[in-house]
Amino acid sequence: MDEILARSGSRKPRLLLHSCCGPCSSSVLEDLSRFFQVTLFWYNPNIFPQEEFDRRLSAQKKLLQAMDPSGEIALYEIARDPDPWYRAAAGLEDEPEGGRRCTECFRLRLREAAQAAAEGGFDWFCSTLTLSRHKDPVRINALGEQFAREYGVRWLPSEFKKRGRELRSIELCEQYGIYRQNYCGCEFSLHPTKTTNEVQP
Repeated sequence: MDEILARSGSRKPRLLLHSCCGPCSSSVLEDLSRFFQVTLFWYNPNIFPQEEFDRRLSAQKKLLQAMDPSGEIALYEIARDPDPWYRAAAGLEDEPEGGRRCTECFRLRLREAAQAAAEGGFDWFCSTLTLSRHKDPVRINALGEQFAREYGVRWLPSEFKKRGRELRSIELCEQYGIYRQNYCGCEFSLHPTKTTNEVQP
């Protein structure tokens, strides 16, 4: 990503940035809005229950109002429809956190982001998912590249957790009073029985 940004000129290309939540988008937006015309893409059918989805979306909107009072960052909002998520997770309900169910969750959301970016004529697409220390950037970037080829739109590779961005996101949430959730999102992560670190080889 740094190499791509270093080659950027005075023109700001259009970026569709998938946001998994307000906190993860905070420091990412702070960085990327200097280089791109950013549209934030809210597609998270995995979030459970509806009340939590609404709370996280409200936090996302509050963050945008605080960080971008001029309204330069647009929000492309998709209402919650959990059916695609449950179809993707079928048979993987007992997978550990960080396992194959999470891969399917990444796949579902990144495919939708790629399609939206292609249909909207964006130059690039990306995701805030790589900010979290609990998310595998190798898997996320591999899926992003796959869908970039499939839909004909460029994927901006990232590992946003580097260079203190995760800590900066905490600082920004404290500064603006943004809700920070204590579980990933789906109902299986709400009460996890195990994580990949606990699985025996």
